[in-house]
Amino acid sequence: MSVATPAAPPIPAELEQIMRQLKMPYARGIAPDVFATARAQRWEPAEIVKALLDEEIAGRSRSMLAARRKAAGFPTGKTFDSWDPSLSTIPAPTQQALRTLEWVHRRENLVICGPAGTGKTFFLEALGQHAVEQGLKVAWFRLEDLGTLIRAHRPDDTVTRTVARVLRADLIVVDDIGLLPVADEAAEGLY
Repeated sequence: MSVATPAAPPIPAELEQIMRQLKMPYARGIAPDVFATARAQRWEPAEIVKALLDEEIAGRSRSMLAARRKAAGFPTGKTFDSWDPSLSTIPAPTQQALRTLEWVHRRENLVICGPAGTGKTFFLEALGQHAVEQGLKVAWFRLEDLGTLIRAHRPDDTVTRTVARVLRADLIVVDDIGLLPVADEAAEGLY
């Protein structure tokens, strides 16, 4: 027979309202448990505040990471967690140097080319995911996506604004260049 753990009492309504006004959803979510633990373990007031603020910071970091990943438009979600560097034809020292992202901070370009099926897209996506984890903004496009973007914004003459928004990214990845013939709009979007 299992015994249910009693739920922590709700936080006072006035404090909940203050936390809502301050937009602290993550701290508000754990506040009842923190208060119950603090009462049972006789925490100092500063420990309570620190626990709540730590959770708010962690929650906001998770949320911002998820938003940056979504905004990047990655195709599959592949990361270096599932990357096997020994299977790549990219030399290990080069892989390590690219993973530092120093080249991104220096605003250098990177071109990875090779035969189909060698892991270029996987490696690029893992680099992009790594950049997002480091707090950078990433924009992921296939070459044909750039053509679609140009076509969609040409009728209302917002191409310049759209391209300027893309250029705000710290890292822009254009995948599948040279795979298929290039339409005029795609070429315009690339250049």
